[in-house]
Amino acid sequence: MAGFISNLLILLLLFQNICLGFRSPLSVFKRYKDTSRSRSTECLGSDQPVISFGLSDFALDIRMPAVTPKQSDTYLCMSVPLPVNDEAYVVDFKPHASMDTVHHMLLFGCNEPSSTENYWDCDEGTCKDKSNILYAWARNAPPTRLPKGVGFRVGGETGSRYFVLQVHYGDVSAFRDKHKDCSGVTLHLTHQKQPLIAGMYLMMSVNTVIPPGKKVVDADIACHYKRSPMHLFAYRVHTHRLGKVVSGYRVRNGQWTLIGRQSPQLPQAFYPVKYPVDISYDDILAARCVFSGEGRTTETHIGGTADDEMCNFYIMYYMEAKHAVSYMTCTQNANPEMFRNIPQEANIPIPVKSDVLKVMHGHHEETKDSDASYFLQQAKKQEAEILDQDFHIAEAVEWPGLDLKLGQVSGLALDPENNLVVFHRGDHVWDENSFDSKFVYQQRGLGPIEQNTIIVLNPRNAKLLHSTGKSLFYLPHGLSVDKNGNYWVTDVALHQVFKLGPNDKEPLMILGMALQPGSDKNHFCQPTDVAVDPITGNIYVSDGYCNSRIIQFSPNGLYVMQWGEETSLGRSRSGQFRIPHSLALIPDLNQLCVADRENGRIQCFRLETGEFTREIKHKAFGRELFAVSYVPGGLLFAVNGMPYPGEAESVQGFVMNFSTGEIIDTFTPLRKSFEMPHDIIASEDRTVFVGDVHAKTVWKFASAEKMEHRSVKKAGIEVQETKESETIVEARLKNKPESTDSLKNMDKQHLVQQASTTGVSLVLITTLLIIPVVVLLAILVFIRWRKTTVYGGKGGGGINLGNFFANHKGYSRKGFDRLSTEGSDQEKDEDDGTDSEEECSASSLPPAPSSS
Repeated sequence: MAGFISNLLILLLLFQNICLGFRSPLSVFKRYKDTSRSRSTECLGSDQPVISFGLSDFALDIRMPAVTPKQSDTYLCMSVPLPVNDEAYVVDFKPHASMDTVHHMLLFGCNEPSSTENYWDCDEGTCKDKSNILYAWARNAPPTRLPKGVGFRVGGETGSRYFVLQVHYGDVSAFRDKHKDCSGVTLHLTHQKQPLIAGMYLMMSVNTVIPPGKKVVDADIACHYKRSPMHLFAYRVHTHRLGKVVSGYRVRNGQWTLIGRQSPQLPQAFYPVKYPVDISYDDILAARCVFSGEGRTTETHIGGTADDEMCNFYIMYYMEAKHAVSYMTCTQNANPEMFRNIPQEANIPIPVKSDVLKVMHGHHEETKDSDASYFLQQAKKQEAEILDQDFHIAEAVEWPGLDLKLGQVSGLALDPENNLVVFHRGDHVWDENSFDSKFVYQQRGLGPIEQNTIIVLNPRNAKLLHSTGKSLFYLPHGLSVDKNGNYWVTDVALHQVFKLGPNDKEPLMILGMALQPGSDKNHFCQPTDVAVDPITGNIYVSDGYCNSRIIQFSPNGLYVMQWGEETSLGRSRSGQFRIPHSLALIPDLNQLCVADRENGRIQCFRLETGEFTREIKHKAFGRELFAVSYVPGGLLFAVNGMPYPGEAESVQGFVMNFSTGEIIDTFTPLRKSFEMPHDIIASEDRTVFVGDVHAKTVWKFASAEKMEHRSVKKAGIEVQETKESETIVEARLKNKPESTDSLKNMDKQHLVQQASTTGVSLVLITTLLIIPVVVLLAILVFIRWRKTTVYGGKGGGGINLGNFFANHKGYSRKGFDRLSTEGSDQEKDEDDGTDSEEECSASSLPPAPSSS
């Protein structure tokens, strides 16, 4: 008998060793807990950021780490890594916040947060790479539950690896008692593959102005949908105090179908779409916000403070996994005329009881002058709903423009037909012998350039469509095209600005005196660029290499005003320039942005007054920023210069969110390399051209997200083709040196990856659990047989399994106690830090966190 007991104990020991050779999903979260940031004990709620409730599901608690904002309209951000590396799906959101302290919360998904600190001021940005909005909360909105079989995809090869929580604290008077805030959201995630992938479509107005006292102001947004079908299941509206009603529609063949309509003064939850709405290719998505300026004494603009306004319509949708896109935006009005037919309901405010309004707004009674430094505030505190655009710029490697025989490429533009216009120097070059110390051109004996300096190319295949500008220029520089197709150019040798018709051999207008540098109203000194306001016809000239000013002329060329001065010693101030090199008009926001080249920044000004509004400057720009271009809808493109010796910043292109100034993407070519990218121009379909003055070439880049790929099977091989038959190759991103904090985060992720890769499949675990049970049953049968044989069927000595287990802590005679997966990890850590045999126990699954 002793031998059989020994055998049983050996089997149990073997089974324990087998179990310890593998790790349950709990061990993944245990390691995550060990490596994650410490959580404050000052906040109520779970002190475990990750709670497992089964082999495939877990909850992730994302909370502000006990913060106390010090001033109103503070935006704070914090990040949490996804605790596993393999693909997972968010299927439920449970908010933990009160509008008494929090104006709104946004949850982003990305791969690289803007900071590695416990939390940070969102002025630094949310993410360094592109970010997708996953969830939004405001005004005590209830939890959001996704439909069955639908989830937001995260992790894996394509999903986000970090969650970034952004909290806007509107009024900090609630923090006078210095209490700590731990607002946040709990996510329910699963590893079970979801057949339908959720995404967010954000419609937002970026240029609405609400005049003071005006009773009704409409903000309209509309975009053509150009993707695979999507199915809408929830919507959310968002404005600030002046919003009365927000409505969203699908427009198909002239028929308007309501998606959702709600008062933004009610809890800003995601409300279910009442009737199923599907969106197909070429449908139009349209939205209207109705505002009232009554009670205001100044204009109200779109902005990030509580006294600015927003017009946002969020749509939650799902798509088939193979076509899924996680995030899309619409920021324009593609067809203003169609809003004449919008259903009348969109114009009728939804009444809200006065006591509800008092509750909604009573906690924030401070007012600010919304005109004072509006755009500076917008740049720093832009409402988080004005987001990074979800796309990536890549080189169009089949673009044949690199093979064109050009001189130094100094200027680029797009004409009204979206053809590419190139301004180049032919056989002339700008070198150290071109000017004397007084900026007078020294090579007049060469005569004007004998080649056509302005060439018009097909933007798809680089075929020559038109050329002009022969025998007119000495050293071409800046170029723009007005709404009528006229070419506006600058010549730094002639110190002049020219207007030319597309088919005219002689200029229609000349500003400045030929070959005479100067600084008065009638002279320029090496003017760099020119821009023409499509609304007023006013002309703006950046002047230049030896002057530091922007000059405004009337449409017929009369001097109006100027602003700017040379950069003083020390830090450059607003309105000072060190070579204003390139201009970008933003007519829908009434602004002019200037690439302040040697100061390595972008400065923006009001068109009508020249008043400074904002600066955009990033370390990645380096010391020089050569050119800037704007695309309607809120995107800003730029190129920098070569780094100085010993500096790390590389020469590259940038894509920025104009509203926030954040860098969305960077790009460089694959064929050849940038040498001195001198000008950049972008179209509304996010096609980008870069002209290089040293490489004497023009690169083409396109948005990889906008290009529609289709698979074509040829000879059994699948080939990826684009709509334009161009192969888009992802551009090389700049290699950034990794900080110590980044390396620590990588180590944490490595530990999590190690833990997750050591897990075993459900089938294997089940098999290992069944084997000892079968063995034990066999032993019991054998012992029973031996008892019957030896003792003639009467009970006697031997093993009493009831007494055996009853001697162990936690045994209940009503049955085996269920193990708590919530308490087991902490108990193991407090005891000896080693893995417990509980990891081999079949623990019960606690219920998922409630979402209602």
